[in-house]
Amino acid sequence: MSASHEATERRHSPWLVLATLCLGFFMILLDTTIVNIAIPDMSADLDASLAQLLWIVNAYVLVYAVLLITAGRLGDLYGPKQLFIIGLVVFTLASAACGFATTPGQLVAARIVQGVGGALLTPQTLSVITVIFPSEKRGAAFGVWGGVAGVATVTGPTLGGYLVTDWGWQWIFFVNVPVGVVTVALAAVVMPNLKLNRRHRLDWTGTLLATAGLFLITYGLIEGESHHWGRVWGAITIPMVIGAGVLVMVAFFAHQYATRAKEPLVPFSIFSDRNFSLMNWVVGAIAFGMLGLFLPLVIFLQSVIGLSALQAGIALAPMSVLTMFIAPFAGRAADRMGGKWILFTGLTLWSLGMGLVVWLARADAGQWSLLPGLLVAGTGLGMTFAPLQTIAMRDIVPRMAGAASGLINTSRQLGGVVGSAAVGALLQARLATELPQAARDQAGTLPPQYREQFVAGFSGASSGSLHVGAGQTGVSLPPGLPEQARQALAGAAERAFREGFTHAMRLTLILPLAVLAAAAISCLLIRGRARTPTPEKDATPAAVGG
Repeated sequence: MSASHEATERRHSPWLVLATLCLGFFMILLDTTIVNIAIPDMSADLDASLAQLLWIVNAYVLVYAVLLITAGRLGDLYGPKQLFIIGLVVFTLASAACGFATTPGQLVAARIVQGVGGALLTPQTLSVITVIFPSEKRGAAFGVWGGVAGVATVTGPTLGGYLVTDWGWQWIFFVNVPVGVVTVALAAVVMPNLKLNRRHRLDWTGTLLATAGLFLITYGLIEGESHHWGRVWGAITIPMVIGAGVLVMVAFFAHQYATRAKEPLVPFSIFSDRNFSLMNWVVGAIAFGMLGLFLPLVIFLQSVIGLSALQAGIALAPMSVLTMFIAPFAGRAADRMGGKWILFTGLTLWSLGMGLVVWLARADAGQWSLLPGLLVAGTGLGMTFAPLQTIAMRDIVPRMAGAASGLINTSRQLGGVVGSAAVGALLQARLATELPQAARDQAGTLPPQYREQFVAGFSGASSGSLHVGAGQTGVSLPPGLPEQARQALAGAAERAFREGFTHAMRLTLILPLAVLAAAAISCLLIRGRARTPTPEKDATPAAVGG
């Protein structure tokens, strides 16, 4: 590389590079939650059932999760700058395709490609931060990165609410296009061309096993209720599909252990660091709880209590504002005093706050009924992301930065996809019980000749065909009804849906709350003092031209 080129590379501040990385990372993570606020509008506009909506949410996160570690290896092989830019381009083009989709199938396909782009980009952010910042400033940089992760996750519903209400659901994807173009231009100019001296091999067998196993488990969870947890293809049942996924994942970990002397997808040696291992579990649990909580809550705000997407986003905004305000202070405090007790307090408040949200959720709730719980939750969430990332990465040597980056982000996304799928499956199962019961309670207000048909309509609504769009009640009224009967049936259907969904949601959300509480307790095992990492000869990055 020429001296002039090297001088150009060194002219850019690491903080400017960090800002560029965080801009791309923010856009990628935003898409894990911004879609949730648009679910009711998508359901109505695309005529998508609840099961199809779960695939629209999970297709992106699933592909994103299973490719992260491989993308980290590719960054080590070909340079993080190249992979970061390629990922941005793929993600931006796929975002445009999402906006132009006219059927649920088209949208799911475009979301899959989005996931590929996001996976190529994300691991490069942490590996570059680890390399370009000296150890004494790395904690602060990780704090900024972690704060961006938190802010992106919680601002999705608010920003999405504005876009959906004023522009249409398509614009939650179109907005990525100009941001992606700007970020590509910045990355081309300010990012250094870095490579670690060590060469890596790709574990394609591990990648295929992980992808197949996670797909089977997720498919079984999402499609289970619509197939009555029975047959799905011939003699193959949903439990068999999930069981096969678990067996494939067991084979994946056996393969990883058997190839540990080479370079497996998951380097087991990195888990000898207790803090890193704990934070992988904690970040997965946070994502499990967050996506698991937001999906039913957004449907509740719009389809049950009748808020617009913008009103629902504004209702959630106080949590986002508090998180953004508190996150930088939490990051700096973690640098000074360690993050153990900050993280424990944050997770405890986040769990208690969301528990209060669930307790306050009623079918007759208003826009601000959930505010006390959201304020407590936002305070806690602001205290989690930055300390978590600092604790996870502070003892990781630069040689392992790519693998560690891929693992921590994989844990985050796997937690999200399993949480969304598990909570979605549990919600569908609860709706199968609660909706018919609510319909029976309301049937007494109807003329006798309509009661049996009314209850039967709700009894079948949860089997893959339930629609949860704003203004929808989960069932369609039969044609040709007299106007008076139609009005009576519509009113009873609305009341039944509101009561049935609210009861189902409150029982369902016990699961993510329990996972969050377990994550908070596990923070007590964090090692308080960081060990001094042993210097490694191959830890120094080499800048490469081109």
